[in-house]
Amino acid sequence: MNRRTFLLLSAVAPLMAKDFVTIKDEVYLNTTDMRVLRSLNNRLKRVINHVGYGHFNYLSFDDMLFYARNYSSIGRFSKSEMNLIEKLFYSDPNEYGFYGQKTIHKITHKIEKKDIVKVPYSGHYLFKGKPIQDYNNIIKDVNRDLILTSGIRSVVKQLSLYVAKIDYCNGNISKASRSIAPPSYSYHTICDFDVGKKGWGHKNFTSAFSKTKEYKAIRKLDYVGIRYFVNNKDGVRFEPWHIKVS
Repeated sequence: MNRRTFLLLSAVAPLMAKDFVTIKDEVYLNTTDMRVLRSLNNRLKRVINHVGYGHFNYLSFDDMLFYARNYSSIGRFSKSEMNLIEKLFYSDPNEYGFYGQKTIHKITHKIEKKDIVKVPYSGHYLFKGKPIQDYNNIIKDVNRDLILTSGIRSVVKQLSLYVAKIDYCNGNISKASRSIAPPSYSYHTICDFDVGKKGWGHKNFTSAFSKTKEYKAIRKLDYVGIRYFVNNKDGVRFEPWHIKVS
């Protein structure tokens, strides 16, 4: 990205939050931003199709822009799309009900390939050190039928999930943020990961996981915790599958 453009967008991004619309205490994107969001969502999907799901997990912001500029199957991000990306990254999420801690401060944050390891048969990656050690220990101590359902998420991966969730919620950014952390607030970008039961599919991302013997066994472990409990102070839904790497 052109440095002058990046610095300009970063400076004005906090002001852009005023464009949000509040309806019955829920905050929505305005009509114009919703049109842009859907265009952005489709372009991010084209990035995924080009680089592959595995690579997309750790794809950096600058690399995303490189692929978009150089491959017509993706196409350059428009000025409106770039403005919306900046808005979603830099706006204060307290305005729409998310109260978690910022985990990264630069949109250009890069995950180095030398610092990560691919988990076999999962399509996902974990950071070397405690995250991969914790995961291997959970599999050993709890149940070998547990699987890694989501590992490392770069800024781009988290942005993609966030944009898709806002689109699914018809622009309700408050509702979306209760399920997916804004792109600069995800612990997946620095340490955490999700686990689930083989064969459970989407149920692994519901409260039903908290009823399983696997979850109850995880709760007894002293080397990991659960990031988001019921009625947590961050404003996030209960996520019994989300492992907190401490």
